[in-house]
Amino acid sequence: MEGVNNKTIVIGPQFCSPQPLQLIIKKKVYFLGGHGYEVKDDYDNIVFTIENALGFFRSKLIIFDAANVPILTLKSKHFTWHSRWQTFKGDSTDEKDLIFSAKNSSMFQFTRNLDIFLANNISEQVCDFRMKTSYMESNCDIFVGQSSTLIAQMDKKYTAGSVFLGRDKFMVKVNSNVDHAFIVSLIVILEEISSSGQSSTHSSTH
Repeated sequence: MEGVNNKTIVIGPQFCSPQPLQLIIKKKVYFLGGHGYEVKDDYDNIVFTIENALGFFRSKLIIFDAANVPILTLKSKHFTWHSRWQTFKGDSTDEKDLIFSAKNSSMFQFTRNLDIFLANNISEQVCDFRMKTSYMESNCDIFVGQSSTLIAQMDKKYTAGSVFLGRDKFMVKVNSNVDHAFIVSLIVILEEISSSGQSSTHSSTH
């Protein structure tokens, strides 16, 4: 649901702050394989942790809140034309628990742009939100639908650890009254698509 009492709510009202938020997302690469993410606020408090679970022909990540309760499951859909990812409630992957889907806005694009469709947007003729990245995807703006209403921004910080070890760091600004769990899930999906080797000029999902 979007736009309740001037709030942008997708996951839940508990994730909307009356003040703008600055979040830091750090990608963690494990020595024995796999990866995850850690999300902290300006005060170095853990906000979310995200763990990757590899399946057969499928990638799946679970987002946990600060109390280690699963709040979202992100799952890729392979063998489609637009790099589609689906997001579900809790640790579910049942269609009845689908919250939103994200996919490349077109098959051929020089910068990666994603369209986001809420579960009740069956026709998917017009997106509910959209992500627009810069060249090399070093930053990203997130908008409401096709409007110019900006709700969040991401800047990717490059370090020796990110270049050589894949430990990327993302600085995320979330506007007031915007669901930050939703924003974090979008940034993680963008990074998963980018790091999966799917070229933005010939991506593979629909």
